[in-house]
Amino acid sequence: MSILGARLGVDIGGTFTDVVLEQGGQRFSTKVLTTYAAPEDAIIEGMQRVCSKAGVPVSAIGQIIHGTTLATNALIERRGAKTALITTEGFRDVIEMRTESRFEQYDLNLTLPEPLLPRNRRYTVKERMDARGKVLVPLDRAQVEALADELREAGYESVAVGLLHSYVNDAHERLIHDVLSERLPGAMISLSSEVSPQMREYERFNTTIANAYIKPLMKSYLVRLKGRLAAEGASCPIFLMHSGGGIISLESASEFPVRLVESGPAGGAVFAADIAARHGLKKVLSFDMGGTTAKICLIKNYTPKTARVFEVARTYRFKKGSGMPISIPVIDMVEIGAGGGSLAHVDSMNQIRVGPESAGSEPGPACYGRGGKRPAVTDADVVLGKIDPDNFAAGTIPLFADQSAAALKSEIGGKLGMEAEESAWGVAEVVDENMANAARVHAVENGEDLSEYTMIAFGGAAPLHAGRLCEKLGISRCLVPPGAGVGSAIGFLRAPFSFEANRTLFMRLAQFDTARVTQLFDEMEDEATRVVRSCGWDGEIRAEYKVYMRYAGQGWEIPVALTSKEARAADPAVILQRFEHEYANLFGRTVKGLAAEITVWSVNAHTPQEAVSPVEPLSGMSEALAEGSRSVFDAGLGRRVEAQAHSRTALTAGSRVSGPGIITEDETTIVLPSSRIGVTLNDGCIDIRLTEAAPAARAAERKEPAHV
Repeated sequence: MSILGARLGVDIGGTFTDVVLEQGGQRFSTKVLTTYAAPEDAIIEGMQRVCSKAGVPVSAIGQIIHGTTLATNALIERRGAKTALITTEGFRDVIEMRTESRFEQYDLNLTLPEPLLPRNRRYTVKERMDARGKVLVPLDRAQVEALADELREAGYESVAVGLLHSYVNDAHERLIHDVLSERLPGAMISLSSEVSPQMREYERFNTTIANAYIKPLMKSYLVRLKGRLAAEGASCPIFLMHSGGGIISLESASEFPVRLVESGPAGGAVFAADIAARHGLKKVLSFDMGGTTAKICLIKNYTPKTARVFEVARTYRFKKGSGMPISIPVIDMVEIGAGGGSLAHVDSMNQIRVGPESAGSEPGPACYGRGGKRPAVTDADVVLGKIDPDNFAAGTIPLFADQSAAALKSEIGGKLGMEAEESAWGVAEVVDENMANAARVHAVENGEDLSEYTMIAFGGAAPLHAGRLCEKLGISRCLVPPGAGVGSAIGFLRAPFSFEANRTLFMRLAQFDTARVTQLFDEMEDEATRVVRSCGWDGEIRAEYKVYMRYAGQGWEIPVALTSKEARAADPAVILQRFEHEYANLFGRTVKGLAAEITVWSVNAHTPQEAVSPVEPLSGMSEALAEGSRSVFDAGLGRRVEAQAHSRTALTAGSRVSGPGIITEDETTIVLPSSRIGVTLNDGCIDIRLTEAAPAARAAERKEPAHV
């Protein structure tokens, strides 16, 4: 497939819609406030702006790649279609019983999150498959027809079908699909054997329900978007970024919208991985902070960490287990309610709390002057001097610093006896510590030492907070790439066409069936390749193979990657060797005397990634001349400092800015604490490094010994 003309990347966030146009080796970008009622309006406005900057007509766009939080927001806000669940008799309450685990075991008043569907929207049929796909109780078509008539009378827009063990044998789900298609022609149908053909009923049912719940909304939006873009002259192919870090067709996205739930942040991880490859960084912590949330992702060997299950809409301080599990291939990220729009308040124990509630774009933080009265993180950044109120979003959005100060004084200072600046410092420190703590926990869970990592910061708010976050985490180096403010949208333009097929087939290595395994890999590779071909790609397609394994008696599996040769040979001895190697890397040792088993098999088909050119090292450095200065609060020192101010466009390769410093650009601002310097690299990245004198200087400032 050849791509003619410009390429457009569009990321709809909770606060801003980011639009990036690449044309003839040049990049043009803008940020527009997200329009909730009609998200396509912001896309059209942003598209027209970047085309005007580039001096090209909209018709010059040859491809549009889109990522959105609309699916996520619909699940969080419970704004989906009227949906029913059909499941096996006796399993009606699986999604309400969850896994019966307590995500906060010491909270005596713990309340479990409500399921996506109430009990009166969950229906059962008498049928049963065993774990090997053998029919124990056949499904009566007449029973399904009677149920279909009942659902039609109730006016359901969408139906999720999740039967026991349908991931092994989908015959009964297919029968239900056929009957519903006849009796409810207007309803949308989601089968668990298609959406998430994997073991574990709770995760599979919940994923299928989520897909059915948002399918009418997303399908309507995508059809509407395609029409609006065509009317504007952009009648080119439209593709969607999916949660696994690849691109799928608009038609596939319409059928499986649950795969779009993490599409925006996935683009950011792809963006960070591309930067890591160009700089030869094998251990990277990507830090994506936008207007609504912050995301942290570990990237090793230029590849983001992936997972099979993630949670949406955590209800208890972002604790694992308190959200809705979605069982699809996804880039593994930690989410913190710490965006620029995250609202601050004082709790019943007189402690400052930030998030998860967000001001969004309507009304936005208090400084937007749109009626918001509660202080957000952006208000704290304005009061602390990190953001210039007259030059926010390249001056397109005026900010009102007096309203930020008033909101902080009212909601925080008035309750804790502090002035606006001290209140802002408290809010900033709480949000930075929340993010640092999440990063520490994620690193420990994965057996990683963050001091060995380089941070890559992007998103509109990340460069404002990255320097302080590095201080807290003990990270000595951070890169802020060009276009950091719209990093996720740029990542869309770097992503491959890809689709990952998963299947559950329980198999002990002692009873390994080589013929069945070979057949399974062939089926999954065919399925994944068909989806990639549906995007119009006629070139080379590569496949990656993976199995999820555990020792007998364990509850969860670890991923084990196989080469094409290993997958095709299907040798249990080789697979065991690979499993033990991965297990020892993760846990320090293997377990002797226990049998190994495989639960899930995976094939990811994708287009080849373009080779990246390594960035040439600097030949020298020189101190950059400041364009002015600005008073900024340095949280590490606990006081205001005079920071030299620079425009990023004026910095050439080798330019050095010593902290405290401010580097401004159209879509974000880089804040250099007193402990850091910033050096402009040959590709335009700002390399934030620890100054050699920083530990001693900081100790002297606090009248402490340099080494404790």
